[in-house]
Amino acid sequence: MIFMVFVMVCCQKDQMKYQSEGIILGPDLRMCACCGGWLITIDTITYRFNSLPDKANIDLQNVAFPIKVSLNWTLSDKPVCSDKLIEIQEIVIVL
Repeated sequence: MIFMVFVMVCCQKDQMKYQSEGIILGPDLRMCACCGGWLITIDTITYRFNSLPDKANIDLQNVAFPIKVSLNWTLSDKPVCSDKLIEIQEIVIVL
């Protein structure tokens, strides 16, 4: 019984450390100056990102889309094409 309570508390803390849930839609195949990378929807808004953190265990080249994820992210501060470009700090797949 004590073990079950411990597991439940640990799982809840892990889920709470992510600011958003999103869905990685797949690669951005549009042909434009500010295109490329990957598309992700967070709170009904579709953003673009160019890479995942090194510690992410998601292989975007060999996975079936869409992928439901939890993540911590910020809007990119790069001046070119940054209106919907994000940088992902942490990300995990939601099962």
